[in-house]
Amino acid sequence: MRKAASMAQRDSDMRKKPNILITGTPGTGKTTTASALAEATQFRHINIGDLVKEKNLHDGWDDQFDCYIINEDLVCDELEDIMEEGGNIVDYHGCDFFPERWFDQVVVLQTDNSVLYDRLSKRGYSETKISNNMECEIFQVLLEEAKESYPEGIVVALRSDSIDDITNNIATLTHWLTTWQTVP
Repeated sequence: MRKAASMAQRDSDMRKKPNILITGTPGTGKTTTASALAEATQFRHINIGDLVKEKNLHDGWDDQFDCYIINEDLVCDELEDIMEEGGNIVDYHGCDFFPERWFDQVVVLQTDNSVLYDRLSKRGYSETKISNNMECEIFQVLLEEAKESYPEGIVVALRSDSIDDITNNIATLTHWLTTWQTVP
């Protein structure tokens, strides 16, 4: 892990701007947060779900969960050069397949179960999809995935239950982005 962390540090030393990954269970506010943060900071927002659709970076459709089966290798190949530049806010509900060196901050948004259920229901998700996503949130699957995939010091969990939470998260992350600098 130390070797990987030092390699990640070397890569971030070459970037003039940091990269942030915003992850969390569907319905936790990733796209809302990432879009507002990108607008506030003039960073590039990359919504992986949209990218997969636009560039056909998938291996077909999953009828059970009503979503594309992303091809993680194609996604990483598509993003490699962009991520090296820095200044990116990546938005996706998974995080373990991205190279560790790409991110300087990994944010896991978390939402109260009753709020999350309402958000997913309003999206018209099937009961199977809602149940699967609720279980992921209850068992903190994405927080654990982030902690296992990235250095401890760059993973942060933030509440995302309300507009006030999202506003506070954007302020916190904007401050972090504007004060970020590579360590000599």
